[in-house]
Amino acid sequence: MANHKSAEKRIRQTKKRTERNRFYKTRIKNITKAVESAVKSGNTEAAAEAFKKANKSLHKYVSKGILKKNTAARKVSRLHGLVNSLNAA
Repeated sequence: MANHKSAEKRIRQTKKRTERNRFYKTRIKNITKAVESAVKSGNTEAAAEAFKKANKSLHKYVSKGILKKNTAARKVSRLHGLVNSLNAA
């Protein structure tokens, strides 16, 4: 256990950040799963709507500093490819 006041504060901060990161990581997974399930169902409109929400959310997380710019771009690109594959078929 921590013996210094600063170490105790660091433990509190780490706990807070861990909870916040867990929330956002789960949210990102759910957003991507929503797009993937819409594509899997074959519904073009639902897939496009889910992609639109995912794109907005992921870029919002970039502006808040939760995701890096290239990470969000990679995820959006992959989701966009999925949606486009549905349109092509």
